[in-house]
Amino acid sequence: MARNYWLMKVEPAVYSISDLQREGVACWEGVRNYQARNFMRDKMKNGDMVLFYHSNAKPSGVAGVARVCRESYPDHFAFDPQSTYFDPKSSPDNPRWFMVDVEFVEAFDQVLPLKALREDTLLAGMSVLQKGQRLSVMPVEKEHFRRVLKLAGGRTSIK
Repeated sequence: MARNYWLMKVEPAVYSISDLQREGVACWEGVRNYQARNFMRDKMKNGDMVLFYHSNAKPSGVAGVARVCRESYPDHFAFDPQSTYFDPKSSPDNPRWFMVDVEFVEAFDQVLPLKALREDTLLAGMSVLQKGQRLSVMPVEKEHFRRVLKLAGGRTSIK
């Protein structure tokens, strides 16, 4: 089965690559966009590789690599009225939102800034570089994934 490649955005003030490194595994909860949810629910598989992207940061950019280690399951935070991710229209019997678990693979020595991604002609067409692209979860072409690893000095290898 072919492996898929993804980019997942998070604000480092909320959760960073260092947090994932410390914890080892984390659930990717709180996605409240239907297209991003559908990617996680329908397309993400165990073993898929993830570019861990720090958004709303100085600088914003790719901070490391993670791997999907648990396929989609209902986002139980949507059922909790005390959670910032609560959705009264979602229930255990009819979940509206889903999440996956990711495991730490690598933190880059430095964040590879969005500016550097934009300046690399080999990354033309990469979803995160498209005007108006605001999804927190998006697919990445294998060759783009490889190129980001090379630019960042990453040690992770993909076949």
